Amino acid sequence: MRSSTDNVTTPGVVFHLENTAGSIDGKQVKLKSGSALDADLMVAGIGVRPRIELAEGAGLAVDRGVVVDAYLETSAPGIYAAGDIARWPDPHCGEAIRVEHWVVAERQGQTAALNMLGRREKFAAVPFFWSQHYDIPINYVGHAEKWDELAVEGDIAGRDCLVRFMREGRTLAIASIFRDVQSLQVEVDMERHPVL
Repeated sequence: MRSSTDNVTTPGVVFHLENTAGSIDGKQVKLKSGSALDADLMVAGIGVRPRIELAEGAGLAVDRGVVVDAYLETSAPGIYAAGDIARWPDPHCGEAIRVEHWVVAERQGQTAALNMLGRREKFAAVPFFWSQHYDIPINYVGHAEKWDELAVEGDIAGRDCLVRFMREGRTLAIASIFRDVQSLQVEVDMERHPVL
């Protein structure tokens, strides 16, 4: 098993995991680890921050996003938030979370719309996303910002694995490569057995 700090190579691409750019000097990127990378072209993905100024100005509760309840209703009755900006109480990991993936935004929008129409449905979908890196599909189900154990099933280097992000013996999320059926089974199990 590779440690999380090993470099992972895919055709022509090297991932320097748990390392960040410290500075850019001409055609060289200096990493925090002390090593340097030569580059003709640099593209930086530095993350996003939700724009909460309007919500703050309206007096809504905010905490690294707009705070909503299980029905996606904000601290102001009748006002709902969904998508990248909404921080909701996730029944699967037991924490208030905000997820920046289009499937979550789409599902929250549907739930918020129903609740605006008086349905009173809790948002209980399990967050997930997938990514394709050349010939390697990576699926992620659940949400884990903190964990105390990683359990690896299969072979990461062999590109056939499922990694469980666990806390106190409970699976909060999984990442998998070529384990689509298992990934779906974990999603169904999480839907059937929420924490809250």
